Amino acid sequence: MPRVVLTSSLVRCGVCPPGTRRVDYFDTTFPGFFLEVRASGGKTFYQRYRDERGRERQFKIGSARVLTVSQARHKAKAVLARAILGNDPQQERKELRTMPTLAEFVRDSYLPFVKNAKRSWRTDETVLRIHILPHIGKLTLDQISDENVADLLRRLRDAGYASGTTNRVLILIRFIYNLGRKWGVPGCGKNPATGLKTVPDVCRERFLTNQEAQRLLSALDADENRVAACAIKLLLLTGGRRNEITQAKWEYVNWEHRTLLVPIAKSGKARLIRLNSAALELLRSMPRLPDNPHIFPSQVTGRPSTSLHFPWTRIRKRSGLTDVRLHDLRHSFASFLVNKGVSLYVVQGLLGHSLVRTTQRYAHLANDTLADAAEVIRGAIAPPGEAEIVLDEERFGPRPQTEQTL
Repeated sequence: MPRVVLTSSLVRCGVCPPGTRRVDYFDTTFPGFFLEVRASGGKTFYQRYRDERGRERQFKIGSARVLTVSQARHKAKAVLARAILGNDPQQERKELRTMPTLAEFVRDSYLPFVKNAKRSWRTDETVLRIHILPHIGKLTLDQISDENVADLLRRLRDAGYASGTTNRVLILIRFIYNLGRKWGVPGCGKNPATGLKTVPDVCRERFLTNQEAQRLLSALDADENRVAACAIKLLLLTGGRRNEITQAKWEYVNWEHRTLLVPIAKSGKARLIRLNSAALELLRSMPRLPDNPHIFPSQVTGRPSTSLHFPWTRIRKRSGLTDVRLHDLRHSFASFLVNKGVSLYVVQGLLGHSLVRTTQRYAHLANDTLADAAEVIRGAIAPPGEAEIVLDEERFGPRPQTEQTL
């Protein structure tokens, strides 16, 4: 273990003594810095240091064919400085070399975990596959910055995606990094989504009119995909959520009590969907396939359709309701009830809302119904002749003035 002043000349002329595989020339001007000369003729710079536990470690700086002595010594000082500050340069290098890309982490760690821990894992998988991984999936976890995430959100907004989609992307990235940091995954120490804020969701509620509902029912009755059409029709008849209807099984139907069981609703608890006579008639018309427990199985796969996207797009175009979303059928179910004078408390029970404030969005409809009902008193207490005028005006608007009335 000769100790010398490492110079360019020594590096160039240094050789391995006969009969040995290698020799280390330690620099006397900087502790731990040395040149390894091998019998094959290869020469490499190294820096030795001790980690926080006092264990001696060795960091490979690089080949003497590429680096000069001055460059190697400068790198050696940086390595020793990191070690003194409590970092382990060798461990850091190992982590960098084994650090996964976002796509690898999602495939190997995240999705296997959420499949057992999160009921909405399929939504996560879809958002990752369609929106996130195509743009930043090839970057390692430490390479993804807040600029990358902000650029991804900007692209989605420019492509016309709603705030609900961009918020879901941001929240999912934030959750993935928080989970990785909890697991001690290299590269997750800094969360690139932390400094970015979600934007307010646009609360868009679309209620069908009676005429629109009739057009929709006509389009449903005429559609070629009878399974999907009946599932959509049951959404309107019951106010159920999409997955509550599409995932329904025959064993969940209680014909005697006129209910459809939802084993795990959005709240995480079981709930019952009340079935009116039209809903029961629809269910009785559905054929039961042998060895298939589902009420609305796909005609191709035999499994429930998760989105109803294609049949719904076709049906709403035929009925002239291109701005209506599938979830708007649930809103319309509630609006029809409220406009008929059904109390918000009853509507809350039918929709399966655990909190009354969720149902309060329909309060303005109840107020309109009450206001209309309150106006009836005008006709009830007005004088006989005036009462007829009041009632006519309520039906047809104010009467035009004539010479006689003037």
